[in-house]
Amino acid sequence: MTTAGAKRATWSSRPAFLLATIGGAVGLGNLWRFPFITGENGGGGFVLIYLAFVLLLGLPVLAGEMLIGRRGHRSPINAVREIVTSEGAHPLWRVLGWGCIAVPFIGLTYYAVVAAWAIDYIALAAVDTFRDFDADASQTTFETRINSSVYQVLLHGTFVAATAWVIAKGINRGIERLSRILMPALFAMLLVLVGYGVVAGDFAGAVEFLFTPDFSAITGRSVLIALGQALFSIGIGAGLMITYASYMPQEFSLRESATVICLGDTLVAILAGFAIFPVVFANGLDAAGGPGLIFVTLPLAFGNMPGGHLFGTVFFILLLFAAYSSALGMLEPTVAWLEEHFPGRRRTVTWITGVVSWVCGIGSVLSFSVWADFHPLAFLGIDVNIFGLSDFTVANVLIPLNAFLIAALCGWGISRRTAIAELGSGSPRWLAWWRLINRYVAPVAIGIVLIELAVGVDLIELLF
Repeated sequence: MTTAGAKRATWSSRPAFLLATIGGAVGLGNLWRFPFITGENGGGGFVLIYLAFVLLLGLPVLAGEMLIGRRGHRSPINAVREIVTSEGAHPLWRVLGWGCIAVPFIGLTYYAVVAAWAIDYIALAAVDTFRDFDADASQTTFETRINSSVYQVLLHGTFVAATAWVIAKGINRGIERLSRILMPALFAMLLVLVGYGVVAGDFAGAVEFLFTPDFSAITGRSVLIALGQALFSIGIGAGLMITYASYMPQEFSLRESATVICLGDTLVAILAGFAIFPVVFANGLDAAGGPGLIFVTLPLAFGNMPGGHLFGTVFFILLLFAAYSSALGMLEPTVAWLEEHFPGRRRTVTWITGVVSWVCGIGSVLSFSVWADFHPLAFLGIDVNIFGLSDFTVANVLIPLNAFLIAALCGWGISRRTAIAELGSGSPRWLAWWRLINRYVAPVAIGIVLIELAVGVDLIELLF
């Protein structure tokens, strides 16, 4: 049974809520994914398109997702159920709630794999392992480390356990208290690394790369990737925004909070570019280095720069902090749902969920070692390992699908009266824009991304 009448925790203050929520949004998408996809898609032109999508589409959809969470005042499954029931919407909308539980749970199982690599590389950087690295040495080191099965399983488990330890303490004594320390530390380290880029790297080259548009490098697929990254980066469709907003007091402005979250998350992504690209350009490395940019290309740079081992250590600590703040938001939705069924048993359900997540993630850990040749869907002609399958399912199918359903539910299933009650009536133009984006623009745009990424049909090319 659920605890509909139980008193629910709330954030102690608006700054605490914003720090936790920005921390949940900020993660590997900002520090790992954003730099390499920017490099692969031409730099400045891609950045401008990405920023436009964050503000024009991401902001109203994010506000809608937070509306669902605060209005429902429950875990994603039960919040969506409350909205569907109170608004008289079709019961099929309830699938959104289940999707917003599936995404963070599956996501944590493989997200913790990359976090484990970050833990490993903190130690490597601290003892100056990267000194005088060449490209072959860097690649060989990375392959050797991820091939250490038992070691990586233990690191993966350590990260999940650390996440469960905080979640078990609850919203105020756990997530909120840690976020007050973690997020200022994350921003401070980013600024230190940007300063290092100014002094020891090619900062002018990074500024030119990030802010000088080269639209000749932009393709239809680049536009879709920018939209997908905008959704992925600010956490839309990942379950954490609905969950964190369910603890949000009524006096907190949804519109202002969503704006701050978008701006804070985008600032981290841009600062990450300023921290990474000066180092890359100063060493004549490839900005379009792909996913290996962080664990292969950057160690090569740190190993050949003055003070590189120190700043390499800071960088990988930063990467771990960003992963950790996001992991809290990945574990909380499932725990919140289970706590509604088992009131007063938060610690127990947290540790059970953590153990199950760790066990389910072992397949992703071993995808780079003893199970590297195991492709679960090979019989369908899909030759990806467990890690790749999990990542593809979450990033290319479930997150865009959840985002599509959130926008459509806000645009078509939620009444104007409810929207005014939650978003406020002080700005009729903003409300009209919010409704327009969620009803027409976002579903079409996200639908195109979903088809492009999940099915592989280039709709931009077909249409134009």
